[in-house]
Amino acid sequence: MKLPVSAFTTSIILGAGLVSISLASILIKLCPAPPLVISTYRLGLAAFFYLLVSTVRRKPVWRAFDKTQRKWALFSGMFLCIHFVAWISSLSYTSVANSVVLVQIFPVFVALGSWMLLGEKPNRLTLIGIFLALCGSILISSFDESGGTSRALGNALAIVGAIGAAGYFIIGRKLRTHIDTLRYVSFVYTVAALLTFLITFSARQPLTGFSASTYLYLFAIAMIPQVIGHTSLNWALKHFSATTVSIVTLSEPLGASVLALWILHESLSDVKIVAGLLILCGVALTILGERKKD
Repeated sequence: MKLPVSAFTTSIILGAGLVSISLASILIKLCPAPPLVISTYRLGLAAFFYLLVSTVRRKPVWRAFDKTQRKWALFSGMFLCIHFVAWISSLSYTSVANSVVLVQIFPVFVALGSWMLLGEKPNRLTLIGIFLALCGSILISSFDESGGTSRALGNALAIVGAIGAAGYFIIGRKLRTHIDTLRYVSFVYTVAALLTFLITFSARQPLTGFSASTYLYLFAIAMIPQVIGHTSLNWALKHFSATTVSIVTLSEPLGASVLALWILHESLSDVKIVAGLLILCGVALTILGERKKD
């Protein structure tokens, strides 16, 4: 008999998921491998893990999709590839605080994309959220002069990463109504991993020859924030509302910034704090506005 899961247990698992995803940017900063290599290992190992689980559980992945669904899943994998390549690359140029805050604006792009592509007109709450998040993004990008052109490039890459995540979620919202989470992520992660590998190979980035500590970082990046972190959040969706989980995940930039301050000794300026608060408040309002329409 399946025993009910207590609220305490679900909260612990959700908390573990948040800590895991907050560690992603720190582990990436500490890993000496090139960004494309990190992206390839993160997606490749995660795809292998989920494909292995699908096989053990006898849930064939390919047959879960019809021809049209496969086409959209391919696009979803492409957007996920863009997300990880751009966001992980951004950490080589900008601070953890900037990167994780800017990439978190993806719900804003989801709302804008749904409006332009799906005809889902946003309500007033969503529009206010979009405005605040975009103001915060402009503020953090325009007044952050500590790193010059390099920092600006990193901020731009983080925003591209947010756009990639938005495309992944917009398509996923449509496909997930027909396909279970395990088979969906197995297919999409595999597509994203293959695309990332092709980009890394074309860029002539080495995938081998690293030190044992570097391989350990690469394994940790795939297992902790991707497999443990994202799986915990998906599991939590069975016990908490999507709104609750979405808003709780907004604490990731706070967790990552605190860890960066402690481990990497990255400072937080007043502009970053104000801009970050604007962005997170805007994203929270956007999520609430989107859920209110449902």
